[in-house]
Amino acid sequence: MTVIVGSRRAWHGVAELVLAGPQHRDTGELALAVVPGGFRTTAGPDLRVEGVELVYAGGSVPIDGATCASLAAAAGVDVGAPKDLYSGGSSVAPDEVLAIDPDAAAVLAAAFFAGDSALRRFAPAQRPILWPEHFDIGITVDEVNYGVSAGDSYHEEPYAYVGPWTPREGAFWNAPFGAVRAITELSDVDALVAFFTEGQQLA
Repeated sequence: MTVIVGSRRAWHGVAELVLAGPQHRDTGELALAVVPGGFRTTAGPDLRVEGVELVYAGGSVPIDGATCASLAAAAGVDVGAPKDLYSGGSSVAPDEVLAIDPDAAAVLAAAFFAGDSALRRFAPAQRPILWPEHFDIGITVDEVNYGVSAGDSYHEEPYAYVGPWTPREGAFWNAPFGAVRAITELSDVDALVAFFTEGQQLA
């Protein structure tokens, strides 16, 4: 497992079992939000991940070497993914020891923050949501999904995507679910917006 894959798994597990699960059980809200350096709950309890730390009211705790169960206990919430909402997810167990690298966390944070900024420019009326199931920040416009993923089994490192609900044909559409571009191929927010715009035009 590469450093970025391991760090992504740790972030995804914390997002799902420590933030989204408790939030959904408390409020019915599933969505998370991107912030500089990481992500946060949107409806409470007030929790966020900043780099390699979980931050909660009154303190913070390192993620590296911890488990989702121990992190949840420190934050005063019940560990566990949202129940009966989806079949995928991080596959991280509550007692799995997490490993996270600061540099890899910074790469993930930069990808999410650039994605959030680009989506807000591309579709100002939409609210980008960080979804705990696939761990991607996205929006939907006219039956086309746009967003940035932290990476997955299809593409290990962060990537931007355009995913029409119905298949499209042509050179632009290079993935089974639409079009993908590695974040490393998109130099800045302008390039991300241009990718989303091209996808919208071709879709």
